[in-house]
Amino acid sequence: MDATTMHSMHSLLKELREHYPQFTFTSSDTAYWNPEDRTVFYSDNIPELLHELGHAILKHQEYRRDIELLKIESDAWEYAAKTLAPLYHIDISEEIAQDSLDSYRDWLHSRSTCPECRATGIQTSPAGYTCIVCRSKWRVNEAKNCELRRYKINPPR
Repeated sequence: MDATTMHSMHSLLKELREHYPQFTFTSSDTAYWNPEDRTVFYSDNIPELLHELGHAILKHQEYRRDIELLKIESDAWEYAAKTLAPLYHIDISEEIAQDSLDSYRDWLHSRSTCPECRATGIQTSPAGYTCIVCRSKWRVNEAKNCELRRYKINPPR
């Protein structure tokens, strides 16, 4: 069943605003959760809306390591699919969640790939990595909504 079959975005938002008055729901080009002002930003995608609401309900605030981001994204998709979607008679397929998580997995892999030797490095700080093969160090930009950049800090030995 398509996520929009049982609910229009308008009727779903009306219900969500009634059931979750502690959150603000705001239309946006990009769906995301802003914990600072307790706002769920949504586009026209119902599964993404429920996913972002999952972040809000699960009280996701921030992460320090890339792997933590993957964990909170996975938790929010699971909550959206198994808890929220059934309440509103919506089906969120495993494929939708995994496609979204794949984009994060690809992003994490790109960040951790050594710009010198292409091996997978380890994260040493929120934006820093070290290669366990050639010992290069690099830092990365956040790049969730823009192109990933990696900057070499020192040449390999």
